[in-house]
Amino acid sequence: MSKLAKKNKPVNTAPRAYHYDVIVSPAITEKSTAASEQNKVVFNVALGANKADIKASVEALFGVKVAKVNTLVRLGKQKLFRGVKGKHNDVKKAVVTLAEGQSIDLSNGVK
Repeated sequence: MSKLAKKNKPVNTAPRAYHYDVIVSPAITEKSTAASEQNKVVFNVALGANKADIKASVEALFGVKVAKVNTLVRLGKQKLFRGVKGKHNDVKKAVVTLAEGQSIDLSNGVK
């Protein structure tokens, strides 16, 4: 298969298990709860995931239409663990804006 054919591959053909690898967990904070009033949901995602992967995963797992995806990487802090310098892992977050009339109930879990 040529490189060109791989680029034009539809995003939604990934197996369902792959979607679980992209979406790590929902981010439940005060700020994300306030954003839910504006039809936004915040997820922790894999560091290598791009916006197209995140959009396809949310649409496949939750059965909703995604309007927009914004991402950010929160760099891990340097900390002391019992006198030894260490570093927390970096975390990538995705703020997913749902289409008008769509909603995700995170208390029920994934179908």
